[in-house]
Amino acid sequence: MSKTLLETRLFNRIQQKKAQLDQLRPLPAAAVQRLREQLMVEWIYNSNAIEGSTLTLRETQLILETGLTIGGKSLREHFEVINHREAIRYVESLVAEDAPISPQIVRELHHLVLKGIDDENAGQYRSLAVRIAGSSHQPPRAWEVPSRMQDWSAWLNDAATALHPVERAAMAHHRLVAIHPFIDGNGRTARLVMNLLLMRDGYPPTVIRQENRRQYYKVLAQADGGNDRPLVNFVGMAVERSLTLYLEACTPDVPGSDKDEWIPLREAAEGTPYSQEYLSLLARRGRLEAVKRGRVWYTTRQAVADYMQSLKRSSKR
Repeated sequence: MSKTLLETRLFNRIQQKKAQLDQLRPLPAAAVQRLREQLMVEWIYNSNAIEGSTLTLRETQLILETGLTIGGKSLREHFEVINHREAIRYVESLVAEDAPISPQIVRELHHLVLKGIDDENAGQYRSLAVRIAGSSHQPPRAWEVPSRMQDWSAWLNDAATALHPVERAAMAHHRLVAIHPFIDGNGRTARLVMNLLLMRDGYPPTVIRQENRRQYYKVLAQADGGNDRPLVNFVGMAVERSLTLYLEACTPDVPGSDKDEWIPLREAAEGTPYSQEYLSLLARRGRLEAVKRGRVWYTTRQAVADYMQSLKRSSKR
């Protein structure tokens, strides 16, 4: 494996948590099923919201669980929820297969995303020039798309296999979005591919959250300019969040176990040399283990202690 673009502390935490999760396998079936249902709703809601859906998380859950139509919401938005569930199920069916991820698989995922919404273009490469709203990146001409997709697949299944799984998934996602092979649905399809790659490598499904949309577009733009590091670390923090969810749900809670409590950064900063603002900066850069719930970052006292210890180790080198 080549040297990773992941920030060192983030890389170490991901490696540690992935190893801990692997040691717990086989994971408790009931916990895994609950997590699958929770993450599926989050995945569908956030991926559609990033693209402009006005459905709330609760409305998305109601559509999935009851099939009810939500008043005041468009038929397209309802289709986007149902279609995304079918696309995720297809991803799950592909996880155990050894077949390379090909342009045809990407087209099949896209077909599921747009089925019943735009049947003419579902699963079909675009035949028109496009521009990505809010981006200076110019995707290739329509006639170039088939060959660019073949190049993408060749890279993914050859040179990219030397990358860390998180780095490979993040960069594959960006390169697919940069080609922009379809008229619509590129982002949702790319995030499905990203999770297919992660899940094949034993990672839980990872959600890019709607509340981080501005940062998401920013790191994609930086990758357009040739700097993949911010995107890789952005995805890495999302991967760590999913690993943490799985570990918390699947680790047996036995007498004498000491689970560190998640506390707001304001509280974590007390008694340390750091301000809440500085801890927030560390969290956003992946240097401090933290999770964001709503608008608030949370960490643990142990995570702050680990960060301080890592500084001491660095100073001794």
